[in-house]
Amino acid sequence: MPLTWQNGLPYSRRFDDVYFSADSGLQETRHVFLHGNRLAERFAALQSGESFTIGETGFGTGLNFLCAWREFENHAPPDASLDFFSVEKFPLTLEDLRAALALWPELHTHAEPLLTRWQRRVPGWNRWTFAAGKVRLTLACCDVMEALTSLPEAAIAAWFLDGFSPAKNPDMWAQPVLDTLARASRSNATLATYTSAGWVRRGLQQAGFIVERAAGFERKRDMLRGMLSPSPQPLSHEGRGALCRPPKTAIIIGGGVSGCAVAHALTQRGTRVTLLERAPHLADAASGNPLGILHARFGASDHPLHRLVLAAYGHALALFDEVLPVDDEVRGECGLLQLACSPDEERRISRLTAREWPPHLLRAVNAAEASALAGVAMSYGGLWFPAGGWVVPPALCERLASGAERHYRREVTALTRTDAGWRVSGNGWNMEAEIAVVCCAQSALQLAQFADFPLTAVRGQISLIPATQASRALRAVVCGAGYCSPALHGAHITGATHGFDDEGLDVRAADHADNLAKLTACAPALRTALGDLEMTTLSGRAAVRCSAPGAAPLAGEVQRGLYCSLAHGTRGLLTAGLAGEVIAAQAAGQLAMLPREIGKLIAPRMGGG
Repeated sequence: MPLTWQNGLPYSRRFDDVYFSADSGLQETRHVFLHGNRLAERFAALQSGESFTIGETGFGTGLNFLCAWREFENHAPPDASLDFFSVEKFPLTLEDLRAALALWPELHTHAEPLLTRWQRRVPGWNRWTFAAGKVRLTLACCDVMEALTSLPEAAIAAWFLDGFSPAKNPDMWAQPVLDTLARASRSNATLATYTSAGWVRRGLQQAGFIVERAAGFERKRDMLRGMLSPSPQPLSHEGRGALCRPPKTAIIIGGGVSGCAVAHALTQRGTRVTLLERAPHLADAASGNPLGILHARFGASDHPLHRLVLAAYGHALALFDEVLPVDDEVRGECGLLQLACSPDEERRISRLTAREWPPHLLRAVNAAEASALAGVAMSYGGLWFPAGGWVVPPALCERLASGAERHYRREVTALTRTDAGWRVSGNGWNMEAEIAVVCCAQSALQLAQFADFPLTAVRGQISLIPATQASRALRAVVCGAGYCSPALHGAHITGATHGFDDEGLDVRAADHADNLAKLTACAPALRTALGDLEMTTLSGRAAVRCSAPGAAPLAGEVQRGLYCSLAHGTRGLLTAGLAGEVIAAQAAGQLAMLPREIGKLIAPRMGGG
């Protein structure tokens, strides 16, 4: 439901309430939330490398987030970081958000990066980074209870309670919500809210907060502020938990997309990263294809795997915007069609489109619309992903690993726990770091700590098809059981085959035929446009990917200080960046970027469990 405007202010018809004060929304945010939680002094007191975490109910226009970000920049030490977690069930459109934030020109420098990320948001959890990684926003686009119950315990140091008026949006202020806020709060976490409603105050007290009335902003007489504490004590008391900081050093084993993504996430946190690759360059194995398709098949159910794919897609788009902007050389955002070219796909797409999706994410199209979008006649309709497209994986690896020290031709044979961290050893050499991260696909099985991991080799072959005059009309990526890219440097990329327990790297004519048969099944006119082809003379590339039972990657801590990012299978471009952020946040003791049930899904495990 779009915004309406009343007296020059954004107004919610759904809740019959304004988004911020008619007096001055900016000043109200500073008075209620920044001063109410004493953020200036608490930011200034942060120790080197420490992260501060704010939680918010009701993201709205993002005004509170932008003000907290500015306050953090003005008062925190340069190597501290800010995590901001917010819930918004009904996010504004990009146009409405831009119009609302235009009311505050002094926030323009901070608002523009937020607006850029906003067009990448997905339902569920989103994680975006700002200020060279020092500010992280986790936006949960879902019901407030769903979001809060997915937070880890004792995660939040300060709360902004900013739902619409309790009288008009009582669900946001219900007792179960307030109880869950307390569970997710650190000892001595503070809260502030513009409301002074008695039943809200009593509900917060019942949840375990010490609450007091304070002077409200301008014409509003009272507001509430409080603190969670195991025993009554003055609100001026500042509780501090154990200091969590990013690791000072890290060794990453594997120079593909997964290893380079971990390197990027850790270097953004100030960690000195050493990247080891056994080949003579990055992206030598499965990440070395000349073109990779950002292809996300969403499921219609609420299964954690489907939610993982959704979160990974949004995160990948935002990460690519940051490190690999669209230039039609190393990245193209041409759009992607998923065609309903089989009964199973037709049913999946029908179930998906029964729910409402943000138009920037996907929309249903018929065959005529698909043809117009693709530039080539399509026999089927399906789903249109306007932000879909392709990247050059070796270029992505180079950008992600730009801040790491790299060592090539380093075969790792052993990992050993030390008093200070981990020793990584090879033939006649060893290195040590505070943490180690294994990102070398099925080669990880050769290391003792990973010998029992359920990793399977999956061979895949792509085909490079010479473009014809007719096929050059293709403007979008087309997907069915396989895919075909628009022509780049005179060739289309089609693929990819799946061969389990096959590690052969030879290029096979039979696999070319398989790739083209899949293309014929989903886009017969496009296959015809490619003309007659001799399979034995086509170019291609074979590589071995790594998968695990359940089709989810394995990402996170294996033992104390030892992490992995493995088993990304065919979704490496989609999930590697998300996995890197998960690992870096875990290693630094920072707020998780995924809800707990998805975190459990990807947690590293041995055997079949």
